[in-house]
Amino acid sequence: MPLKVGDRLPNAELYENTPGNKVNIHDVISGKKVVLFGVPGAFTPGCSKTHLAGYVKEADNLKDHGIGELVCISVNDAFVMGAWAKDTQAEGKVRLLSDPLANFTKSIELTTEIPVLGGTRSMRYSMLLDDGEIKALNVEPDGTGLSCSLAQHMKDKLKK
Repeated sequence: MPLKVGDRLPNAELYENTPGNKVNIHDVISGKKVVLFGVPGAFTPGCSKTHLAGYVKEADNLKDHGIGELVCISVNDAFVMGAWAKDTQAEGKVRLLSDPLANFTKSIELTTEIPVLGGTRSMRYSMLLDDGEIKALNVEPDGTGLSCSLAQHMKDKLKK
C-alpha cells in the first residue's frame, strides 16, 4: 500500500559517498524535520539542473523554516551519488543517499521503470517528515515530471 500523510517512514539502509558508508534512514530523520526527495537518476538533466539544483539553492531558506536536514535519494550506486554531490555543490546543503538495489524505494512503493536509465528507478517525489512521520507527500503525477516535488513547492508549504 502506498505511503500517505500520517504514515511513518519505513527504515532502510542506504549509502553515502561509498558502499562502505552505510546510513540508516531512521538515524537521519529521527527527532527533526526533514525534507526527503527522490529523483530518477543522478546526472540526468531534470534531476541535476532543476530538481536537485532547486534544493541546493533553497537549502538555507528551508533550514530557516525549521528543516534540520535535506535528503535526496536515488537508485544509483554510492560512488555516483558522491560524485554528483560534488559536481552540483550539494555537499553541506543536501545529503545525497544511494539506494543501489531500490530496496528503500520499493518499500515506499515509489518505483518506476525507465529502461534507458537502467530499469527500476525512483519516481520523482518530495516529502516533509517530522520525526519520521510524513506531514506532506508530493508525488509527480507521471512519476518523473517537475512540478509538485520541487523545492519552491516545498518552500511554499512551509510558509503556510
